[in-house]
Parts: sequence; structure tokens; C-alpha cells
Amino acid sequence: MRLTPLVVAATSVALVAPTAAQAHSPATKPPAVPAAPGVSVPGGRYEQPVELKFRAERGTTVRYTLDGTTPTRDSRVYSPGRPLRITKDTNVTAVAFHGNRSSVPVSYGYLIKTREKPLAELVVMSDVHVGSHASADKKYESFFDTIGSIFPRPDAILSNGDMINDNGDGKGPDHRIVSEIFRANLARKGMKNTELLISNGNHDASLAAIRAGYPREWFPDSGGGYYESVVKGLHILTVNTETYNSDSTQRAWLKERLTAITADPANTGRPVLVQGHRPTTNTTMDGQQAANPRLAADLGAFPQAILFSGHSHLNINDDRSIHQRDFTSVNDGSMSYVEIDHGYQMVTADGLADRFESPTAQALFVEVYKDRTEIARVNMAADKHDIYTDGKWTADWQPPYASAGTLSGDTWTVRLKGSTNQQIKDNFRYTAATRNTVAPKFTTHRPLSRVTDEKGGTALRIAQARDDQMVHHYEVDITDASTGASVVSSKVLSDFSFVPRPNSLDIPVPGAVAGKRYVARVAAVDAYGNASPAASLTFRK
Repeated sequence: MRLTPLVVAATSVALVAPTAAQAHSPATKPPAVPAAPGVSVPGGRYEQPVELKFRAERGTTVRYTLDGTTPTRDSRVYSPGRPLRITKDTNVTAVAFHGNRSSVPVSYGYLIKTREKPLAELVVMSDVHVGSHASADKKYESFFDTIGSIFPRPDAILSNGDMINDNGDGKGPDHRIVSEIFRANLARKGMKNTELLISNGNHDASLAAIRAGYPREWFPDSGGGYYESVVKGLHILTVNTETYNSDSTQRAWLKERLTAITADPANTGRPVLVQGHRPTTNTTMDGQQAANPRLAADLGAFPQAILFSGHSHLNINDDRSIHQRDFTSVNDGSMSYVEIDHGYQMVTADGLADRFESPTAQALFVEVYKDRTEIARVNMAADKHDIYTDGKWTADWQPPYASAGTLSGDTWTVRLKGSTNQQIKDNFRYTAATRNTVAPKFTTHRPLSRVTDEKGGTALRIAQARDDQMVHHYEVDITDASTGASVVSSKVLSDFSFVPRPNSLDIPVPGAVAGKRYVARVAAVDAYGNASPAASLTFRK
């Protein structure tokens, strides 16, 4: 079994479990709000099933879920002393209840593997956007603790552009801050042989600023911002997407290297990893925020290529974040905050608001085996917060994170099966033709109800639907029953980027009049547009 290093286990448990000083004797009453439960085995990567025991204050009852939802008083009860066996990749969420009080939920992510050893282990991240030690030091201690819980000694960390947040305003020296933070954490975690490979992004000031900020081996370009690395026999080609479309020299270099690498019999069936900051056209997330159509054209002749890209901040919960046609494209997500495609609203403390951002940090954990590449999607932080506080933008939520190390989706598996390029492409599984067609379902008899919100107003409560991948949003229409006038017409995000996901969403009914009847119709929709039958409710204020 791949055991989590002792220092990681101690840190992880300290963040979410009651400490010895918090333990209570039988005669001591629990505090007003119970402490969150801890677990006997911290989240991470393991090479066999794990058996968990929860730790909680005396007099409390621990309830848990295994599906990413928030435990309620109807959730499964943990029997003290009886371990919970985890046999597959799972998010475990637990809450301690005492009377009518409950702890905050805490979640733990478990990747359950076999004893088969990968050829290489790599972390792929993007859009670090660091600007100061004050805002980033503690965050990256937590982030590297999460990395260490999955890959104690990763072979490489790919940081795919936008290390800083320069907007032509002279912030190039901030690269030194990122370098100091990364070097301190590599040393702290004992990752002395981990290679760090950086690409150029649109917020990285200049190539000269990158070269000045990092050790030469982190950005070994020869002048154009692109270069080749070999990690444990695996070829990694870093491209400069800020110039790719117009840089004929870079294009020729990439095609020449891909031709030579894939022609070598030693690389048959083995991926060639390509990292570049901006996504290329007609690939991940339905082509959102894409650039460099010539990169797509150049990679099109090489189905062994796996392109990792960032820039968009688009979340990796969404299965549109992987795409295959002529090659494989994968969205990296973001280490600073994630975005959701525009045109939706979120439920906030102030009611429905136009939001397409979430203060969630995510990264990919890539394992290359002889016959496949496994790409795990992991949250560095996915606690529920609004991106605005008192009307001001804030993506700098500080640790501890109750969701650190949780999974943001199932692991993607890329297989390069076939002796010809066409055969490899014919065996791709993440193509447009194989898109998911299963619609979400409401699982309760009455998924809609009228409630009074915290401010005394009327709200429509939606009991969250279920989907085989994820519910993306709800189409919500509320009308005045007597006039047919629209009161609410919105696409409301399901809060899928948070762990745990809330069990219900309360949609305010603005200006509701006492005694008046309203009609609500709600359909649950997944990321591919598959929609449930609409649920309906007629109610009065």
C-alpha cells in the first residue's frame, strides 16, 4: 500500500480532526457546535482498499455520505469501532451531530489503485497567479501537502502558464516570489528529485522575466519559450502558445520532434505530453477561450499527443474538460479560482447573482502506465464560499480547507490502442460521438417546496437531482399563476464545484405577495445539455 508520509498524515488530520486538547471526558459537555469528525486514514492515494474509522467528540453521532453530498440526519450512521471499507475512488463526507446541532462537514478524497507501478507520476497545474508571500505562503503549504498525500515524490510538476498576475504593469519580479514559495515547499516535502517545468502564459510579463525568476532547469528554453524535457523516459514538449500561431520556427520544431518521437519503436503506445498555456480550437470545453488553430492542425497528425492547457480557468469537474478527436486535449483547471461557462447564476447570501467564478483550486494528477494514462482530478480547495465578500472580489480564501484533496470527478483513462494512427483514433473514448446522453433525475417524491428564507422572504427550495456525472444547472421558471407573468427565469448553477455539494438550493421569489399563487417549473440539466423532466409546484406565499 502506498502510505501517506507521516508528516502529511499528521498535517491532514490536524486540519480536520479534534486534537488531544479538544478531547472530552464523559462528564464534559460538547461545545455548542460539535467539532468536525476526523478519520483514522487521511485522504490520498492508496494501493489497496482502506478501512476508515471516524473520530468525534463523545455524545455526538457521525453520519456520512459517499456520493459527494452533504450528510443530513437521514444519512448513514457510523457505528464506532466498525471500519468503513473504501474499495474505489471516493469522496467521503462526514458530519458530527449532537441534538439539533451539527459540525461543519469535512470531506476526504481517496484514490484506490493497485500495486502496479506507473512509469511516471506528474502533477499538472495552471494559472497560479501569485502576487505576494502574504496571500500565497499558507495556501501553497496546504497545496503541497495535498500533492504529497497523492504523490509523495512526483517525478515532475508541470506549471502551465500564468505563474503571476502581470497585466503590462511591471510585475515581472513577482516570478521570484513564486520561485521562493515553490522551492521552499519542494524542500519541505522532500521532493528533491521532482522536476518543475514551466510554460509561458499571457500574465507572465515576458520570457526574460520568467528566465530571471526561476532556476534554469525549470524553464530551459533556447530563446522562443518552448523546449523539450524527458522525465522517466517520457517526452514532454512545452510550447509557447503566446506566439505559436505566428512562429513558424516553433511549429517546425514541434512537428519534427513529434515525428521523431512517435517513429521510435520504443515509444509505441506511449503518450507524448504537450503543455501549452492556451487551449487550442474545437477541443476542451466546447472550444471556449481557445486560440492557436495551427496548434490543433499540427497536433492532428499525432494521436499519441496529449495536450494539457490552462488559461480559461474553466473547471475540471465538467467532463467536457477532456476531448479526443485527432489527439487528446485536457483542461488543467486553475490553482487560483475556477470559472464556469457564462450565462448562469449562483445562489449567494444576497440571493441569485450573476456569477461564473468560484474560489476553487484544482489540479491534475497524471500516472503514465505501459498501456494507459490515468488522469485524476483533484481539488486543492473546494470549500463553499462566494467569490465576493461585501461586494469585493476575493479569491484568496486561506487554509485550512475542509475539502483539500477531494476528487472533482472520476479519473479519466487514455489508452493508445492500435498499430496505426487511425486505429488509435478509432479507439478514443472521449469523443463527440460518445458524449454522455443520460439525463439527471430528481430522486425525491416532491423535489420542490416553498420555504421561508433567513430574511423572512419566500423561496423555492430545490432538492438536488442526481446524475451519472454531475448536475450542471437548473432551469428555473416561476410565474404568477393568475397573470402568467414571469417572476423568476434563470439558469441556476448546482454548486457542483464545491465539496460537499449542498443538498438543496433556495431560489428567492422576489416581491412575493401574501395570498398570491405562484407556479414553479424546474428541470435539472447536466454539462452536455441532457435535461430531466420538469418538476412543478404551485404554492402561495
